[in-house]
Amino acid sequence: MTSLRIPTPLRVYAQGQTEVTVQGATVGQALEDLVSRYPSLRPHLFNGDGQLRPFVNLFVNEDNVKDLQGLQTAIKDGDRLMLIPSIAGGSG
Repeated sequence: MTSLRIPTPLRVYAQGQTEVTVQGATVGQALEDLVSRYPSLRPHLFNGDGQLRPFVNLFVNEDNVKDLQGLQTAIKDGDRLMLIPSIAGGSG
């Protein structure tokens, strides 16, 4: 089993959960497990093509999956996934 940490802005779509246990051999399978339980998360994580939205950063332990094999990145029991949405803004 792999734990997945859900950031504060997305917890409302995951019944207030801060962390859930997900199953799968890859990051993509783990995310599918997540959105099968919390379908309202899907549009916040994936675009219409089923790819991670550009502003969603996903880490396996300390490594960004964008620097690895993306959704095909292998995971194993004990790994920790963390969703970190990009934050934009500032004064103009």
